Amino acid sequence: MNFDPERFSTASLEAIPWKEQVTRILSAALESVDPAQAMRRHIRRENNRLIVSDRTYQLEDYQEVLVVGAGKAGASMASAITELLGDRITRGFVIVKKGHLPDKPFTTKIEVHEASHPVPGEDSMIGAEKLIRLLKDTNRKDLIIFLLSGGASALMTLPPTGMTLDDMRSLTSLLLACGAGITEINTVRKHLDQAKGGRLVSFAPGAQWITFILSDVIGDPLDQIGSGPSAPDPTTYQQALAILEKYQITRKVSSSIVSHLQDGTDGKIPETPKPGDPAFFKAQHVIIANNRQACQAAQNQAKAEGFNAAIVTTYLQGEAREAGKFIAAIAREVSRHHQPFKKPACLILGGETSVTLKGGGKGGRNQEMALAASIDVADLPDVVIITLASDGQDGPTDAAGAVVTAQTLSRAQQKGLSPIDFLQRNDSYRFFQQLNDLIQTGPTLTNVNDLAFIFVKDYETL
Repeated sequence: MNFDPERFSTASLEAIPWKEQVTRILSAALESVDPAQAMRRHIRRENNRLIVSDRTYQLEDYQEVLVVGAGKAGASMASAITELLGDRITRGFVIVKKGHLPDKPFTTKIEVHEASHPVPGEDSMIGAEKLIRLLKDTNRKDLIIFLLSGGASALMTLPPTGMTLDDMRSLTSLLLACGAGITEINTVRKHLDQAKGGRLVSFAPGAQWITFILSDVIGDPLDQIGSGPSAPDPTTYQQALAILEKYQITRKVSSSIVSHLQDGTDGKIPETPKPGDPAFFKAQHVIIANNRQACQAAQNQAKAEGFNAAIVTTYLQGEAREAGKFIAAIAREVSRHHQPFKKPACLILGGETSVTLKGGGKGGRNQEMALAASIDVADLPDVVIITLASDGQDGPTDAAGAVVTAQTLSRAQQKGLSPIDFLQRNDSYRFFQQLNDLIQTGPTLTNVNDLAFIFVKDYETL
């Protein structure tokens, strides 16, 4: 990935003399988790030997090699595996988000299908059905290479009998709006879908599976990334039902959803396959890139640029606006007391926050986090805060995040904009849009959660 630094351009960044240092740091973070490069780091071929991490596969032992997948990074991952195994790949089907198709076709053997995200559409069901049909047409002598990345939960959706796509669409919207975390959302999804929670493996029993994973979930739990379609699932129907009750949406979702989860809790329908299930004895899972890797690359680049750099956490969670206040508090500590680092400092945070929608505005968790931070850094002239969704799309917007400086509040006031009012309406996108401070990278074709950067540096120093 050659990421053009100009794609980070905003009004506030243009006003910073050391903007090129900043954009090189952001670019380094994204380039480190380029899906194709990540694939190449974890797999190699020596004649008819395929070496994946610490395992070796003899290609002549397999009748067919199939490449399937789902996720925002699917096309890039498929391109990399095609470079390596193009002559041995027999068939393939990969589901990607709309707008995430490769620049040019890389093979005719792998069909790339576009589907809807973050709320599933008819195309999500069509893709899931096609992928499952392909898996059913396999046998024990086949090798299945599964490419999994963030977004797969919505992109590959197939509700069980008695449940409709509209049921799932409504449920997804409610879960995204109520402030539920991604692991909670995926726990529910896994128990309402034929392709999630390890069930995908059951459609190709006995085949050898290798799952390559670009992780977009904190801590890299195999059962949660993309709702774990090829991994054993330790969660239960009872837990899924409890999540709906926790967020008081049980009466808002379709009765068919509640009935299905209740039947599962009562043992009337089978649970998802659990750890130790024989279905996974011939399954290897490989994490090829994650949020920590992006944070470490940013830290290394920041040090090379002359910053005192550190990763604060890769487990940033909770309400986005509260996380914004936390980030601003760290910035104040460095600016006023030179702790935990002296200037020039670059502190990096990774993770994924959530937003409880209370207004009818437009925005995403990274933009809302930046908006909350802007209120508390107005008196810190040496601070720049940047929030960034690694996939280039923060929530249902075309922005990846936003840039905040001490001038953000005063510039907003000059335009008659109140950050508090916009925050109450969950309208962070329109706030930063009017300041020309939205980061609009377009699709980055990767996805490893979110990144936040705190820069504390005197403007006049380079």
